Amino acid sequence: MKKKVHSESEKVKAVHQLESGVDASVVARDYNISRATLYNWKSKYSGMEVSQVKRLKELEDENRKLKQMYADLALDNKILKEVIEKKL
Repeated sequence: MKKKVHSESEKVKAVHQLESGVDASVVARDYNISRATLYNWKSKYSGMEVSQVKRLKELEDENRKLKQMYADLALDNKILKEVIEKKL
């Protein structure tokens, strides 16, 4: 089944509708998603605005890049230590 991609603004709107008292079945039907997906969005985006969600995505991307850089440097460090130990 093809996965439909919803924008952050749609996700935030759906969560706001759910929090305002609209039935979860109605909101899920409006956005053509399951109730489980709606509750997953609620756990992730509850109380957030669209700008905050965009900033969260930017920070997650930056964090992923930094973790990759650390992993590369740690590997280089390990290799250099092995080379030094073999020479001594």
